[in-house]
Formats: sequence, structure tokens, C-alpha cells
Amino acid sequence: MYKYTLFSKTFLSHTYKSWTKFSIKEQWIQQFSSGTTTVTPKSTDPTRPSIIKLKPITPARRECYLVDLSLIYTGPPVKELAYYIPRTGGRDSYGHISVRHRGGGFRGLYRLIDFKRTLYEGMKSVVQRIEYDPYRTGFVALLQHYSSDGQAHPLEGQQSYIICPQGLSIGAEVTSNRQQPVDIKPGNATLLKYLPAGIFVHNIETHAGDGGILCRAAGTYAKIVTTHPEDNVAVLRLASKELRKVPLDCMATIGKVSNPEHKNEKLGSAGRMRDKGRRPHVRGVAMNPVDHPHGGGEGRTSGGRPSVSAWGKPTKCGYKTRRRSKKNPFIIERRPSTYPFPRIN
Repeated sequence: MYKYTLFSKTFLSHTYKSWTKFSIKEQWIQQFSSGTTTVTPKSTDPTRPSIIKLKPITPARRECYLVDLSLIYTGPPVKELAYYIPRTGGRDSYGHISVRHRGGGFRGLYRLIDFKRTLYEGMKSVVQRIEYDPYRTGFVALLQHYSSDGQAHPLEGQQSYIICPQGLSIGAEVTSNRQQPVDIKPGNATLLKYLPAGIFVHNIETHAGDGGILCRAAGTYAKIVTTHPEDNVAVLRLASKELRKVPLDCMATIGKVSNPEHKNEKLGSAGRMRDKGRRPHVRGVAMNPVDHPHGGGEGRTSGGRPSVSAWGKPTKCGYKTRRRSKKNPFIIERRPSTYPFPRIN
């Protein structure tokens, strides 16, 4: 048995193996981390990042296009403003699968977002950082609030998250106010009656005081077409080309939602979808007859019948369940239809 001394064979062998493993590991890290190319023009704005293509050293990376998060804060959130959401894995209270194709994935922390923008109304808010949020496609901005008039305020120094608009920079000042107009710049929030026609807004309320509901995903926005003070409504055109009425006493935030290139992402592998909590979605025509109405057949078949679910219910067009007498009074013009029959308001 060799003694473990500075010049023993055991020590030299162990040192050589450790150095070899470290060297190989460093080479792989360098290979994986280098070789990315920018597909879209290189961006210096963290709210409008570029799309990058990874070095094609594996089949999964060959067709992978991701948003460049090098300018975004990806660390842990503020502890007081985040918590874990219990995951169900698509099961109900009996443990039966009620929603298919869900389960697994990283347990991300949910950030508490200030959708109402009323708690710190009238205060001066400074952007501390722009963060990645695993629960939404757009980015979020961390604000720290200060008194606007220099007087002591009970909420002085507190922090909150908002949906980050495009063009917002670290150190910028934003504010929200329901009583009077605000400056027309990204991140400021006020009532629709104080906003002029022709500007873009997001995080829009549909009922006063309920918090923003419309236009919260990456790159979405609405354009104020016109306002009708006599009817107390504003006409908005959403990104989907839908024309909608919204009461003038509802809050809206100026600007478009950040990360507009999210729609051009291509994950490249099934493993990345599993990381997001999405399990494989198997086509019915690839199953056996015992598993799906479209299953079976000789060779490749397309089902041989109108598309149905695994339980025989029509999909795609489906059953017509909308009553013609019930119309949404707030929708002026529906978004362009992709169905073979016209939409009904």
C-alpha cells in the first residue's frame, strides 16, 4: 500500500486524473458557452433583446433559437415579493389526470406583480433592475418607491414588480396617478380618459379597480383609436386587430410589453419543453385503435374521419355552443377569423 505523500505514485496518479477531468470539463464548458451567433441585429436595450443561435454541436442545439438574456437579471427575486406555487401535475383532488400533457419542470418562483398600480399612486418610483420571470413571456421591472414631495411617507423605500414595457431603462423614474395626467413615457400609468388618441398602452383594466387584464404577454399592446367622453368609453385596437370598448375610468400603462422577439424563439428539443412542465403530446393517428379514434390502419393514415378528441368529441370546429342572441357589447369588431365560419359577437 502506497503512502499518500507528495512524491508517491498514488498522489501523482490522483493529481493527473483530477487535472485531466478538470481540463476536459473546461473544454466542454468553453465549447457550449462559445460560438453563439446573433440572428437579429445586436441589441443594447434589455427590454428588446436579440435572438441568438447556439453553436450546433448537438442535434438539440442545431435548430435552437433563444432570446439573448445577457442583459437581463436572471438571479433570485426579492424574497418578500415571491413564493412557490404548488404544482398539480395536471391531477385533480382524486389524483386523476384532468389536464393532459402537464407535469415535471423547474419549480420557479412566482413574482407578485402590481397590476393595479394604485398602492404607490403619486410616489416617485425608480427602476432597480429588469428581471426574467419564469411565469410570463415578458420581463418584469423591480421598482423602489420614494416620496415625490420630500415629506415622510409610510411606504418609503418599499419595492414592487410591474410588467416591464419596451424602452424602460434601469434608473428611470415612473409614476402612476388616477387623479391627473402623467407624462407620456413608458411605464407611467393613469386612466384612459387622460391619455391621448394614437398612443400604445398595455396592462389595461376592463373594469375599474380590478387590475390590468388585457395586453400582458410579450410584445403585446393596444392602440387608443378614439375616446367618447359622452359614452364614457375608449375604443382600443388590440394587436390581434380586434376593436374593443373599454371604460374611460380604467387604468392603462403606457408603452408596449417587453421582449417582442419571444415569438421567434425555437426551443429545438423536447427536453426544454419538459423543463417548462409540458409533457409529450402524442398525435391520435400515431396510436392504436384502442387508444384513440384516429388510431390504427394500414400504413400511414390521416384518421379517416373528422378530427375528434380521444373521447370522440369533435375538435377544431367542434360543437357550436355560442348562442346567437348573446353578444359581447364591448367588442366592436372581432379579430380576423381562421375558422371556416364567421365569428359571432
